[in-house]
Amino acid sequence: MTGRDQHSLGGRILVAAFDGWNDAGEAASNAIELLRREGEYEPVFSVDPELYFDYQYTRPMMQADGEGGRSLKWPEATLYRPKKKAAVELWLLTGVEPARAWRAFTAELLDVALREDITSLVTLGSMMSDVPHTRPIAVTMTSENDAVRTALELERSTYEGPTGIIGVLADAAEQVGIPAVALWASVPHYVASHAPSPKATLALLERLADLSAADVPRGTLETESMAWEASIDAAAAEDEDMREYIRHLEENRDTVESPEASGDAIAKAFERYLRRDGDDPRRPH
Repeated sequence: MTGRDQHSLGGRILVAAFDGWNDAGEAASNAIELLRREGEYEPVFSVDPELYFDYQYTRPMMQADGEGGRSLKWPEATLYRPKKKAAVELWLLTGVEPARAWRAFTAELLDVALREDITSLVTLGSMMSDVPHTRPIAVTMTSENDAVRTALELERSTYEGPTGIIGVLADAAEQVGIPAVALWASVPHYVASHAPSPKATLALLERLADLSAADVPRGTLETESMAWEASIDAAAAEDEDMREYIRHLEENRDTVESPEASGDAIAKAFERYLRRDGDDPRRPH
């Protein structure tokens, strides 16, 4: 990443993602799971589930082990540290988005982060968007920290509206002196609710590697991404309305990204798209 100072995030980067509202296509939570599975990690701290989870909304799960035993697994949010030392260490925070007491939840976790000398926070999220599955997954990278934005050439988010736990966590981290960066992957809305999106998970991990200069594993995500895309192509081949809708999304994406695209050209293309498809009852939802 020419021109970027990856070391501005420091040597202990806490990467956070949660199941729930922030996790379209399970892209963010699966990114953390792959990091934990491919590396060697040990738990540092877990919250008390009684304080933060509604068991009617997020129920405990009965699990069987390989020896026929059964155990009860409660909802959790856990912070993990790598067992091996490295110049840049990726610490992990993952679990279920809490149902209550978000300020206490973030304060408890950030107390541990400060105790462990965490130098920065990177939150991972994914959202359903009007984007085609056939193009590279767009990942927005923003920060509210002036120094980090300058060093990493990031933007400040202009979003206004409801937020999830990662938004609350990032805000609280900045207040206690831990700079935060948010990565959001755009997942095609016409497939996000049906299956995990490995292509979005891969895009998040690639951006994380760019920002952190850490060794970020990808596992088999490249193969899984090709299979994911091929399965959607196969479904679209049997659905003319879906094919047409995807073609419109591709045209819009290509117009926006073309070198000659101007603000006026993009606006006019988008207006044409809305006039043509905005009231079409056949449009997938």
